[in-house]
Amino acid sequence: MEKGKAPAEAAESAAAYAARLAREWSTWAMKNTKVVAHYGFIPLVILVGMSSEPKPSLAQLLSPV
Repeated sequence: MEKGKAPAEAAESAAAYAARLAREWSTWAMKNTKVVAHYGFIPLVILVGMSSEPKPSLAQLLSPV
């Protein structure tokens, strides 16, 4: 037990502990999802474009015109 803490304050309830873990996990997951979406969007667009018919060349796919 930590010094200066009352016994009621020292013990975290199971529900509070689960809620804290859920908040931490969801924050971690959202941060990583943001990174994956940020760096994965353009390659996904290129992949989908390359698999469409008619098949464009990479230069045609990346050119703005």
